[in-house]
Amino acid sequence: MRLATRVWGDGPRTAVLVHGIMTDSRSWARVAPAIAGRGYRVVAVDLPGHGASGPAGTYTPAALAADLLETLPPAPDLAIGHSLGSAALLLAVPALRCARAVHCDPAWLPRRRDLDALRAAKHATWREVRAAHPGWHDDDITAEHQALAVWDPASVTALRHLPGLPDVPSVPSLVLLAGPSERIPPAEATALSRRGWRVRTVDGAGHTVHRDDPAGFLRGLRGWL
Repeated sequence: MRLATRVWGDGPRTAVLVHGIMTDSRSWARVAPAIAGRGYRVVAVDLPGHGASGPAGTYTPAALAADLLETLPPAPDLAIGHSLGSAALLLAVPALRCARAVHCDPAWLPRRRDLDALRAAKHATWREVRAAHPGWHDDDITAEHQALAVWDPASVTALRHLPGLPDVPSVPSLVLLAGPSERIPPAEATALSRRGWRVRTVDGAGHTVHRDDPAGFLRGLRGWL
């Protein structure tokens, strides 16, 4: 499936961005211009069932990875994925042939989740989104509320098929965690470090690190941009 994309900048290098569940490519608006300012053409996708991309018949990280490979420019200099987007990116990286990858608080490990409650979030009001994310800019709240309006709640089924903790990275890879992270607990973070993953934490940031603390997110990318 060919996905809708959003582009910032026209630099000689290429960075690709993959958002998490229930949002869309606008979730990167707070940090994408800064990445573009480092000499990148930044290409962000709308995953199936999100943003301007249509719904899909099957929602699994493997299916999402196939859609990324159909859509994204090959061999980008940098690939960044958040949450479920990171799970899809993890599977796509070997064929995508990116030079380096960043996984932001990745949804790799299965968790006990109330999927019906996640589906119900589609109907959240602007004020409810604001209450859930008190540190976000108002523009991010509005973008998230608009994203929920077009989001396909069936996509939560992808969370039943997460890939698990990966082994050795296939390309130089950074795992940038919330501080503290509920997705990658300390023991698993240590295991990743031993397997060759670079692990950093943005202290005080929640799961959506790039919206909770855009400056902290960009500091966490030092040496990777």
